[in-house]
Amino acid sequence: MQALYEAKAIATGSGRGGHVRSSDGVLDNPLAVPTSLGGPGGATNPEQLFAAGYAACFHSALQLVARKAKVRVDGSQVAAVVQLGAIEGGYGLGVKLEVSVPEVERSTVDGLVAAAHQVCPYSNATRGNIDVELVVV
Repeated sequence: MQALYEAKAIATGSGRGGHVRSSDGVLDNPLAVPTSLGGPGGATNPEQLFAAGYAACFHSALQLVARKAKVRVDGSQVAAVVQLGAIEGGYGLGVKLEVSVPEVERSTVDGLVAAAHQVCPYSNATRGNIDVELVVV
């Protein structure tokens, strides 16, 4: 793979309760274990950051394939629901991508979502590693 862009983030402190910062300083956030996992909450966590990245990336891929198909996807949105759970020997992730494209026929949206799933770098990185459910809402 020829890199088109490189992002670097550094985690410090106590991992899930520490701090993350991008090398350019644009991202600079404390982390906190969610209250549902027994932590204090009140700050972002790795699952939220992954959900935000996947949602944005998939939305961009959706817009790309829609442009190529000459379909307008005005008002579209993608929500990524990231779940953390126990698996044999450790922990794992699952993702549900909820895609909304108002005023476009359902079969067309289904095709765009399937095509975006083939283009999106997050989808390509996770394929075969974690469960990713695609839902058109």
